[in-house]
Amino acid sequence: MHEDRTKEYLDFAASRAGHLFRSACLLTGGDTHLAEDLVQETLGKLYVTWRRVSRVGNPAGYAQTVLVRTFLTHRRRRSSGESPTGELPDVPAGADSSDSDTALLRLTLLDALTRLPPKDRAVVVLRYWEDRSIEETAAAMRASSSAVRTRSVRALAKLRELLGDSLAELVSTY
Repeated sequence: MHEDRTKEYLDFAASRAGHLFRSACLLTGGDTHLAEDLVQETLGKLYVTWRRVSRVGNPAGYAQTVLVRTFLTHRRRRSSGESPTGELPDVPAGADSSDSDTALLRLTLLDALTRLPPKDRAVVVLRYWEDRSIEETAAAMRASSSAVRTRSVRALAKLRELLGDSLAELVSTY
């Protein structure tokens, strides 16, 4: 019985790790090392409670909720005082222009996401990347629906302010 649960957990973890990592990268503003740590911590928490989690109707959604809560908890810790550099890395030499345009767009968006407060970033990722409803986002963040709506409006306005015309220029090159 225990071996069956362990195999079920390992199958789940293998199938969802990539998705969790992509979401974690967005939440951390492209910090892949922190994203890996968050995913590992999330999967560890799920393993400990897998018997209960496996009975939930949507374990993947539950895993995303644990990831977001782990991210928000990490941001509140005093030890999370590291700050990324404000400079974007150079575009690799010899890269295809469409590849470099795509990379530049991604880096620009990640940089803008990094400048949002953690809770606003979580709302944007959950609502617009994960395509969750306001209620699902509110439940994942332990916030009210009106707080999610307010954060969404403010976060999108801040992103528009940060990106300005640069996003339109990058997107028009496609």
